[in-house]
Amino acid sequence: MWLKLLIKDEEISRSLRVLENNSRIKPFAVFFAHSGDSWFWLAGLILIAILGDKFWKPWSLILIFSLIILAVFVLSLKLLIRRRRPEGEWGQIYRATDPHSFPSGHAARAFLFMVLVIGLGPAWLAWMLFIWAPLVSLARVMLGVHYLSDVIAGVIIGTTFGCVMLVLLPVYQPWLTNLFGM
Repeated sequence: MWLKLLIKDEEISRSLRVLENNSRIKPFAVFFAHSGDSWFWLAGLILIAILGDKFWKPWSLILIFSLIILAVFVLSLKLLIRRRRPEGEWGQIYRATDPHSFPSGHAARAFLFMVLVIGLGPAWLAWMLFIWAPLVSLARVMLGVHYLSDVIAGVIIGTTFGCVMLVLLPVYQPWLTNLFGM
């Protein structure tokens, strides 16, 4: 049964891939695929934590803390499961630095941020992330660095982590506030 599911997953994932000669869609897929990179988000959130006001500093620390916990969890799963990425040419940096595809860290991160911002605000950013998160996830399959099941697992993990982090906010937010002197 698992073999049949994996074969079907590969077939669906292959059908969603952007062809190399599709010059109209591929640049958008590349943009969204890279927009979920962890270094990009971590650098931006650290900058907000340094320069932000009374709303943005604690907000960014919550996202940074959640991002780190999620990254450790996703990396642990990847090293445990060790599913190889789909064959392909695009995304050599991902293939070299992280050859494992299950679950998708980009999808998990995008949905984590979406859920956290829906819970923390601001509303305008929540709406943007509500549109952005699925596009990041789909782009990863379209460019052939993930199977559809990798992304679905990432969506479930990121959404679940986001909800858990919001529920646990009263437990860890005072600790973060004291640690960073806010």
